[in-house]
Amino acid sequence: MAQAKQDVPVLSAIGRGVMETLVFVGECTQLIGSSAGRLFCRPFEAREILNQMAFIGAASVPIVAMTAFSSGAVIALYSVDIFQTYGAGSLVGGIIALTMIRELAPVLAGIMVAARAGSAMAAQLGSMAVTEQVDALRSLNVHPTNYLVIPRIIGGLTMVPILGLVGIYAGVFGGYVMAVYGSGMSGGLFMQSVRQFVTPHDIQGAMIKTVAFGFIVAVVACQQGLRTKNGAEGVGRATTVTVVVTMVLIYASNFFLAWLIFK
Repeated sequence: MAQAKQDVPVLSAIGRGVMETLVFVGECTQLIGSSAGRLFCRPFEAREILNQMAFIGAASVPIVAMTAFSSGAVIALYSVDIFQTYGAGSLVGGIIALTMIRELAPVLAGIMVAARAGSAMAAQLGSMAVTEQVDALRSLNVHPTNYLVIPRIIGGLTMVPILGLVGIYAGVFGGYVMAVYGSGMSGGLFMQSVRQFVTPHDIQGAMIKTVAFGFIVAVVACQQGLRTKNGAEGVGRATTVTVVVTMVLIYASNFFLAWLIFK
């Protein structure tokens, strides 16, 4: 009897987790379907789209460049001496470039956008939801999907790939600076290795990843923001859940995308 009583809370927690997951998937699917159905419906919120592109993209360039530069420099710091010790110094530039292009730059771009822009989008939409501004838009014959959701999705889809490119260049440059000026490696040898190992397919795969990550950030942020309840507490919870769920989905989707693209 005691064992049965202990099992009830566990089963209840599992059931709640399953239900919350199903609700999350259902709401995201409904949001995506609504956005796809109203993508070409008037009014076209061109100004709002540009605002979101600037907010997601231009404002995130410094933090993406800084984190990617530091990551590339750290990889060079650890790898140059080891490769040169074993006579494989010609591989350093290619290894750093492939690491940044295929993995680190896209993931860092997605995570930085999730932490900075995704959390802000969830807070903005959550504040609008709890203060009934979303209902006010409907009363003014402005569809919330057109005004709130579609601009953010377009901003994520278009700007995260650009941030990924920024991260690639910054990361490779950071590795170059550390390898050449920190470890005394030949700059020509470094760039020759990059040209030898990097192919257009690597860049294309990275761009596919960043498009997926931008889509994930925008959809999750909009879903969590629009379902916010319970005032300021609900806004804080929506912001936290957005960042956590987005990062988990980015890492999970990164594995499957890498498997499909680069295997």
